[in-house]
Amino acid sequence: MQIQDVELVISAVAPMQYPTDGLPEIALTGRSNVGKSSMINKLIQRKKMARTSSTPGKTQTLNFYKLNDAFYFVDVPGYGYAKVSKTDREKFSQMIETYLQERQTLRGVISLIDVRHEPTKEDLAMYNYLKFFGMPVLVVATKGDKIPRGKWNQRESKLRKALQLNQTDDLIIFSSQSGLGGDQIWQWVSEHLAD
Repeated sequence: MQIQDVELVISAVAPMQYPTDGLPEIALTGRSNVGKSSMINKLIQRKKMARTSSTPGKTQTLNFYKLNDAFYFVDVPGYGYAKVSKTDREKFSQMIETYLQERQTLRGVISLIDVRHEPTKEDLAMYNYLKFFGMPVLVVATKGDKIPRGKWNQRESKLRKALQLNQTDDLIIFSSQSGLGGDQIWQWVSEHLAD
């Protein structure tokens, strides 16, 4: 997909701040250091649109990126980062739950995990949570460039098993360095925007 126009419309913490134009949305969730910003930047072909940080947990709002005036990527705060206070964690959790459960224009969720590691408790909880609410999910295993290409299939089957992926959910390994996997992600996004 060619992205001509990108605009960060709003960083929201409550439903009253969400965009009201009715455009479809795809949310992106994942642990704080899983490479969400790098993936967004690679997919939209912008170097620094989504801010990457060496300090995990920087995204603390729902960031609505309007793409081609047609749909949104919604960057959801990362989870599982220990240095955020318990109160803040609960606040983020409530904000994320409200968005995921109540947003009518949400068409699907891209759930990011790290290809190199077994899914964490939080990764499993997020996946199961999304499935419980009947949300279409694409699991993207990031940092594909950190393991040899020959091991991708092996890692993919291990991750599928660990997450107990059902037949309707896809898993794609992605490299933000080479962009490998990007076309498949865009294909999934396009299909779900059309729903």
